[in-house]
Amino acid sequence: MGGLDALRQFNLLKWLREERQSRKLILFIVFVALLLDNMLLTVVVPIIPSYLYTLDESTDVLKNNTAPKQDSPASFQSIVSLYDNTVRLSGFNTTARTTDLLPLTPTGTQLPPNSTDCPRSTNKLINENVKVGMLFASKATVQLITNPFVGPITNRIGYQLPIFAGFCIMFISTIMFAFSSSYALLFVARSLQGVGSSCSSVAGMGMLASVYTDDEERGHAIGIALGGLALGVLVGPPFGSVMYEFVGKTAPFLILAFLALFDGALQLFILQPTKVTPESQKGTPLLTLMKDPYIIIAAGAICFGNMAIGMMEPTVPIWMMETMCARKWQLGVAFLPASISYLIGTNIFGTFAHKMGRWLCALIGMVVVGISVICVPFARDIYGLILPNFGVGFAIGMVDSSMMPIMGYLVDLRHVSVYGSVYAIADVAFCLGFAIGPSIGGSIAESIGFPWLMTIIGIVDIIFAPLCIFLRNPPGQEEKIAILMDTNCSMKTRSYSTQGAYYQGEDMDPEYDDYD
Repeated sequence: MGGLDALRQFNLLKWLREERQSRKLILFIVFVALLLDNMLLTVVVPIIPSYLYTLDESTDVLKNNTAPKQDSPASFQSIVSLYDNTVRLSGFNTTARTTDLLPLTPTGTQLPPNSTDCPRSTNKLINENVKVGMLFASKATVQLITNPFVGPITNRIGYQLPIFAGFCIMFISTIMFAFSSSYALLFVARSLQGVGSSCSSVAGMGMLASVYTDDEERGHAIGIALGGLALGVLVGPPFGSVMYEFVGKTAPFLILAFLALFDGALQLFILQPTKVTPESQKGTPLLTLMKDPYIIIAAGAICFGNMAIGMMEPTVPIWMMETMCARKWQLGVAFLPASISYLIGTNIFGTFAHKMGRWLCALIGMVVVGISVICVPFARDIYGLILPNFGVGFAIGMVDSSMMPIMGYLVDLRHVSVYGSVYAIADVAFCLGFAIGPSIGGSIAESIGFPWLMTIIGIVDIIFAPLCIFLRNPPGQEEKIAILMDTNCSMKTRSYSTQGAYYQGEDMDPEYDDYD
């Protein structure tokens, strides 16, 4: 009976309000925000290429049906779908499977075993590269433009309001994806997501950096938050492809919209986004941070590392349809190894990179990204993609979990410890990779082929890797170095405050290792 009485007296909303100063709840909110953002980011990867192809094919069929016919009434024209190989007969207004109606190969020629999924011609598929690439790049491009404004805004009004605004915009974008039936509306929905992502990621990372002031703890917290990003990337493609194959395009986006409502309610009760809580000190100007060579190197590693997966997302599904006769569900499942390994990499190196040296972790990661990407075109079936995709995801996890904490550390070491602007730069770098990658990747794949595209980005990553050596011992202001050392050494026994909320350091590591 005592347990039942305690359960009746338990008030969830009251508990949330009492615990809203908890660092772990704030970390959970950022985790969920990044999870949903990246699920929406990647759930479209297997859906959009096939869906756009279907839209274009339907348009072609409509034009053929409405065009004046020169043939006799008894004749018909056969229109072959390049994706599912159905044949539409414009003269009789019927559709039949190729295997049931028309022999499309000469007598005696045998089709490959998976021929029902193979496109008969690849011209239209190759042309889809540019459209898909531009659509995918629109989100990152808009986010890239928005980030320089969001960073300084968080310095003035705090992190709570921008991260809640990001949720609202993301919810609208998700609903638009669910019900859009044209390329233009899908483009608007993807672009709108960029605004929401900018608010969520910049404010979320800045909030974590301000709450976790110890460098090692910050790296661990950001590693966990990036685990939300990784989980979104992990779940998105297979979730989208399976739902699209067996339920339809609308279903996955409606489910994401429902999950977003849960995240919004959580933010509303814990963060109280109606309150404006500006930083207590004026942060370093954005342009000053952008001129810091060490911040630029860290941002460059984030950019070029993620540019590899940014180029793969729009081009690999089309390449698989062209060379492997892949089914719809396989287009998303192919990214599963990269997603799983990214989740593993961010969780392992969020803490371990502090001990081995984040510069070394990033250097190794960039080299492994380059080698793995170059190996992708050598795959001859979906199973051949497992190892190179696993390597790409694991290595990018190494880079992100090393460079994100370094951005906060460099601000502590060389500038004013206000984090909105520096994580705006980090997000700009991330977005550059996902803007440049899909936009030029589709064009390069169309012009010189998918294998050369992977070779180019792989070589770029390998060439950039040695620059991470400069992050080994970045110089800083002497007084700030002394403050950082004193702060980290005494973190076990003292409590500290962040934006007026006090947190106790009972879970903290009593030892402080050097940055390397």
